[in-house]
Amino acid sequence: MCGIFAYCSFLCEKERKYVCDVLCNGLARLEYRGYDSAGIGIDGDEPGSPMILFKEVGKVAALRKHIAEAVAYPPPSDEPRHATNGNSTKIDMNKVFLSQTSMAHTRWATHGVPSPLNCHPHVSDALTEFSLVHNGIITNYKELKVVLLKRGYTFHTDTDTEAVAVLCKYVWDSQPAKRLNFTELVKTVIKELEGSFAFVFKSVHFPDEIVAARRGSPLLIGVKTDRKLKVDFVDVELPTNEDRVNDADANALLAVPSAVSDGRSAVGPKLRRSQSRAFLSEDGMPQPIEFFVASDASAVIEHTKRVLYLEDDDIAHIAEGELHIHRLRRDDTVSSVRAIEHLEIELAEIMKGQYDHFMQKEIYEQPESVVNTMRGRVNFDTRAVMLGGLKAYLPVIRRGRRLLFVACGTSYHSCIAARPVFEELTDIPVAVELASDFLDRRTPVFRDDVAIFVSQSGETADTILAMRYCLERGALCLGVVNAVGSTLSRETHSGVHINAGPEIGVASTKAYTSQYVALVMIAVQLSDDSILKTARRQQIIDGLHDVPAQIRKVLAMDKALQQLAKDMLAKEKSLLIMGRGYQYATCLEGALKIKEVSYMHSEGILAGELKHGPLALIDEHLPVIFIMTRDSLYPKVQSALAQVTARKGRPIIICNEDDDNVPHNAKVIRVPQTVDCLQGLINVIPLQLLSYHLAIMNGVDVDFPRNLAKSVTTE
Repeated sequence: MCGIFAYCSFLCEKERKYVCDVLCNGLARLEYRGYDSAGIGIDGDEPGSPMILFKEVGKVAALRKHIAEAVAYPPPSDEPRHATNGNSTKIDMNKVFLSQTSMAHTRWATHGVPSPLNCHPHVSDALTEFSLVHNGIITNYKELKVVLLKRGYTFHTDTDTEAVAVLCKYVWDSQPAKRLNFTELVKTVIKELEGSFAFVFKSVHFPDEIVAARRGSPLLIGVKTDRKLKVDFVDVELPTNEDRVNDADANALLAVPSAVSDGRSAVGPKLRRSQSRAFLSEDGMPQPIEFFVASDASAVIEHTKRVLYLEDDDIAHIAEGELHIHRLRRDDTVSSVRAIEHLEIELAEIMKGQYDHFMQKEIYEQPESVVNTMRGRVNFDTRAVMLGGLKAYLPVIRRGRRLLFVACGTSYHSCIAARPVFEELTDIPVAVELASDFLDRRTPVFRDDVAIFVSQSGETADTILAMRYCLERGALCLGVVNAVGSTLSRETHSGVHINAGPEIGVASTKAYTSQYVALVMIAVQLSDDSILKTARRQQIIDGLHDVPAQIRKVLAMDKALQQLAKDMLAKEKSLLIMGRGYQYATCLEGALKIKEVSYMHSEGILAGELKHGPLALIDEHLPVIFIMTRDSLYPKVQSALAQVTARKGRPIIICNEDDDNVPHNAKVIRVPQTVDCLQGLINVIPLQLLSYHLAIMNGVDVDFPRNLAKSVTTE
């Protein structure tokens, strides 16, 4: 979804042009999230002067071009604009700031069409008294707009975000004699909001300060300084009993809590410096420091590897070279410190390198990514699997009445792929649920259920809500995620990181195979107390050993698959993919990849259901891909293939290398044979490559398919 990036420098001389470059580079790192417009907001020439805005529909490259012209986008105003330049202003890009705060945003339209007016940052008025960038959806924005319109405030955009900016101004205007500090003002505003969000706020009333807040959408803060931090954490200021009494008394709509009056911006009770002891110098003097606020670590990695992740209802205040973290409300289950962690990823990992697209890079990285998922966990000499995160919970999981997998999209397909392995090795009933449908049905969950939540980003909104639903009902909740420090990894009881490396392309190719491997490893470890399953476990572990080399072998067929796509599929409008058993998930995942990156209609069909409707679609014009690798259901898939060929269907058959039973006139894709439950890892690679080549042939930007976002952080 939307991408947030903010940059704060203190006692560091920076030209305005450098600040703009930092912001645009940060946005470029967030492009994979999907967006349709981009914008930045930077300081004016004087402290307290209106923010300078640059906004553009399209890619970050278009925004860079707009900034290079040094003509700012005018803030929304009720005044008529000059026809010549729309009140745009020529900007001095060489001005130097000793300290500055700035923000940037990539927008994925949810309220209002993509346009410069609807693009972030959004401001409260023409003087940009309050400005902000936002990821998420405010569900009660219409009610807020009605209240604010009745109080005389005006709106210029179609977005939900503008209501929050105007609400900030209303709270400020409501207390002319009792000014709130920036943190308290933001707290007051957030208490009126419903929905999920991550915000960065800026105000001309509080120069060189920003406030960041989150609920449901990810947000992290990177710290860059030449000196070593005194401690590797930041203390959290919890609300006092007096704060909670004030909250309880605030019955009026948009009520403003009491504040100290001193003629300027009072700070209530002065913030204790012990809160930011990590940033204290030995002599107590201020030190140069830079902060980077972002939706994703990929945006800050080129600047620093020291980051801290905000929790839901955290409010971070950055001012005078210090970071203070407050809580919207007291919650004794949440830690009272936020650890400053060290990022393990490298800048090169999020660059395309020798490849033309991120999707292509990630397809070709899969031999390494599945090895990374297994590294340190699978001992091929002793044929044993050890997942340290699950070790303490194994007895509880084995006693569970049901294994409940909850996921969305590609992650859901990896759960479908692993379901038969869990049923076979654990003898525990398994249910696989789409997170959104699971929540819609208010599915019954019991204390002896084991719920496993699978998500590449760990920030998928529906999956997080489903997890919290299960936590409330006492189920053991486990996470299978790629992103360390994500909401799912922090809020579940335990889990497994898939260690697939950064996923930049929207297609999530690495995520599928690494999740698949991780789930199979969980099933193998759960069964290691069963002597009857020993031979099967050893067979699977031996198969895992060979998977990386087998994936490389399929990748070597890339040119042949490109030609196949050109000859048989490029001009088609629709495609069916059929299989059954372990390969049903492969059909679903292959169809999803083809439709999302090439825009061709494709459908994954269980071959056993062919006679229950899909057979009516078969004719000489419709291409059908059959996944017919050898396993116990091979004869049944052969029968389905015969039905298709009898009706003049045009099958493309994915089969094993030594299979001589396929029709001689059929187009075939031959892949190495492995253990039946792992064969899907090999079979999905040709489908990924076909989807990539079809997209390129159709002129599609595979890394930024239309209407899609990498990390879906709204319901």
